[in-house]
Amino acid sequence: MSHSTAATLRIRKLPSPARIGVYAFLISAAAFFVLPLYIMLVTSVKSMEEIQLGNIFALPISFTIEPWRAAWSSACTGVACEGIRGGFLNSLAITIPSTILPILFGALNGYALSFWRPRGANLLFAVLMMGAFIPVQVMMFPLVRILAMLGLFSSLPGIVLVHLVFSMPVMTLLFRNYYASIPQELFKAARIDGGGFLRIFFQLMLPMSVPIIIVATIMQVTGVWNDYILGLVFAGRDNLPMTVQLNNVINTTTGVRLYNVNMAATILTSLAPLTIYFISGRWFVRGIAAGAVKG
Repeated sequence: MSHSTAATLRIRKLPSPARIGVYAFLISAAAFFVLPLYIMLVTSVKSMEEIQLGNIFALPISFTIEPWRAAWSSACTGVACEGIRGGFLNSLAITIPSTILPILFGALNGYALSFWRPRGANLLFAVLMMGAFIPVQVMMFPLVRILAMLGLFSSLPGIVLVHLVFSMPVMTLLFRNYYASIPQELFKAARIDGGGFLRIFFQLMLPMSVPIIIVATIMQVTGVWNDYILGLVFAGRDNLPMTVQLNNVINTTTGVRLYNVNMAATILTSLAPLTIYFISGRWFVRGIAAGAVKG
């Protein structure tokens, strides 16, 4: 092999400027998101004396889980000092029905708009899509008045109903686009066999909808669990979700600000959506690829 050929091969093995730029961007983006999480984790296992030394990037000299215990069971979230444990249970009570009901009704809407096409279906779909683009703040006061007249304001059914209303446009769009990718011949064959509206839906369409149901579940659980403004306004004092109690813990104005407890409470609040992401993130991608954005 000649000297010039060997030099050419060495040059080819060097990464191109474009590849270097891509890696630099990816590393910077990863650091942008990972660095705050790292600071939260190391701060949550330090004592206040160690935090007051000022080195937020240093690993803990003396590891402690006491801030986590305090955040869970004894941090003040207002008048009561019972931690964010109650908010976790409230968030579960809100999130479970606020996920099941929108997915069920969204699937029914998408199924009806895709296969049965009732009179005025296009108008109904257009109205639903308009609802997806109206800011939450615009509809806040009318919903307060409506729920107050119905006797549901500041109650668990009230906040579930609000989440159902706000999630219906997106859920309908997801299932309508997914069902639009299913061959019409399957539906027609089921109709010839004597299947009715609900029978075809529950026995044929719903079993075929597992990929999009996974996508909808991840989106809905994450959105409802991370919600703050709707829970603050509509849930009531007895049903405040974890995010509202976290805000009360962090923004307390009495006594010493316990940064380690605040960080532990923040991680505990975000633990549920993070767990869902790490467990089912690949299923989300598969569901999207299976037809969630087809139309």
